[in-house]
Amino acid sequence: MPTAPEHPLILFDGDCNLCNGSVQFVLKRDAKATFQFASLQSEAGRGALALVASLDQPDSIMLIRAGKLHIKSSAALGIARGLRWPWPLLSVFWLVPSRLRDFVYDWIARNRIRWFGKPEHCWLPQPEFLGRFLDAAERTKAT
Repeated sequence: MPTAPEHPLILFDGDCNLCNGSVQFVLKRDAKATFQFASLQSEAGRGALALVASLDQPDSIMLIRAGKLHIKSSAALGIARGLRWPWPLLSVFWLVPSRLRDFVYDWIARNRIRWFGKPEHCWLPQPEFLGRFLDAAERTKAT
């Protein structure tokens, strides 16, 4: 039986340049290698999500930490909190009501493909980061 990930897990849309860019951003700023990753399209990503929630076609970056699912702006702020300085300063936005934060998040999410496009091929992380991807076997097989 699958178990919850040991480290906080970021689930992202692998068919979105903004999302792939966000993962690369986190990888460069996660000095303690705190986060693991999986695309929402992967078996590993869908399996991890099924452990904590039953969502149909999620359209959000997600963070699973200690068995709890965070979505949209809450996921983004939770991720920022785990990065090196100065990104934890974004925690001040927890003071903004989640409805307002998620309204802005949803506006960006609706337009992300139009603004940033879709990748032409599956993005592969550098070899030193590959072990942090739960869907690494699926990613390397796809190329």
